[in-house]
Amino acid sequence: MPFRLMRRLFAALCGFLLLSSASASAQEPPPRIGPFVLDVHATVPRFPSDNAQLAASRGLSPAQLPGTGLGIQIGAHVYVLRLKAITFGLGAEVATGRATKTPDPSSGLAPTEERFSTFAPELSFNFGNGHGWSYLSGGVGAANWSIVPEGHEKGPADLERLKTFNYGGGARWFVRPHLAFSLDVRIYVISPGTPYFQGALGGPHTNLLIIGAGISVK
Repeated sequence: MPFRLMRRLFAALCGFLLLSSASASAQEPPPRIGPFVLDVHATVPRFPSDNAQLAASRGLSPAQLPGTGLGIQIGAHVYVLRLKAITFGLGAEVATGRATKTPDPSSGLAPTEERFSTFAPELSFNFGNGHGWSYLSGGVGAANWSIVPEGHEKGPADLERLKTFNYGGGARWFVRPHLAFSLDVRIYVISPGTPYFQGALGGPHTNLLIIGAGISVK
């Protein structure tokens, strides 16, 4: 997905979250956010499927890049400070995703498997109340990103840890006192990587969009 479209999606999400918090503040005071929450989400990572430099960094054809996959995202946050309409949270997130691609047999190209995993501490800005709240959050951590053809071993570019900045937002709607449905939309800004072999291009600076939905428990 083009980065311009990612930015538009994120801007629309921010507007939705701010409107939600304004609506909630017009009602009588409900319970406060927190004191902690645990999120478990099934995710859809949108891996790049037409990035020539990414393919070249692994000695592959762009036709071998898998594209959209499936994954899981787990996060935990504690809420440490409330300042007017904003509640500040500290937490951490781990996310992993996987996608596969089997090119047209007539192309002679090998099937590939793509995997992404990351861990990062996060700071969040939360709006709403204990019955449900929206948030914006971000953090800096490390990620591992591998794209391996069938029958091949992982190369240096598939094993290294890449500095990764993530930012995004979402919301939690509590259907029971301690159980909520939750949604998260997040962009991972992945630093350039090491070439797969000497003389090749390294992995490019990449923006990866991951959309998650699942449950939250407090």
